[in-house]
Amino acid sequence: MKIGIIGPGNVGGNLGRIWAAKGHQIKYGVRNPQNKSAQELVAASHGAASADMVSAAASFGEVVVLATPWPATQDAIQSAGDLSGKIVVDCVNPLKPDLSGLAIGHTTSAAEEIARWARGARVVKAFNTIGAVNFAKSVFGRQRATMFICGNDDSAKAVVARLAEDIGFEVVDAGPLTQARLLEPLAMLWISLAFNKLGTNIAFKLMRR
Repeated sequence: MKIGIIGPGNVGGNLGRIWAAKGHQIKYGVRNPQNKSAQELVAASHGAASADMVSAAASFGEVVVLATPWPATQDAIQSAGDLSGKIVVDCVNPLKPDLSGLAIGHTTSAAEEIARWARGARVVKAFNTIGAVNFAKSVFGRQRATMFICGNDDSAKAVVARLAEDIGFEVVDAGPLTQARLLEPLAMLWISLAFNKLGTNIAFKLMRR
């Protein structure tokens, strides 16, 4: 699958490296494709990735991953151009600058704002409730960590679920995109526990009886 990744930091970079190793074609969307960090990321993907402008990465991808800091997200979407019909994977958490909480919530979510900015895109919330350091090691003991996803388009969610399963997560469909109002605070809980108490080697697991 062709995947454009906008925001090749910890989240986007880790996802890209793993998917490239699984045989997917990756194009990172960056402001300066010749930047040293962008080229190092491309080199780490052993020929399965390239770097280009944001609009080129968005055009390339059958799936477009948004992994930008919250304050940069609207501008990144504008730079991406027309995303109508595209599957857009929203990994963004709307964090306050000091990481003390969420900048928005309760009556909306980052995912819903992204869907509003990217008119016509098929937005799926995913990869936001666990630290990127765990993407390459999503199995804890004998259990796979749960990756919650939500969105309004079932076929788009099915594609994102397969991509999450490629990484090794157990996928749970949490429902429509409004459920991001719950998943983003869950991400905040992970951040709080990881950086204040327990360290980053933690994950959420949905238990069934």
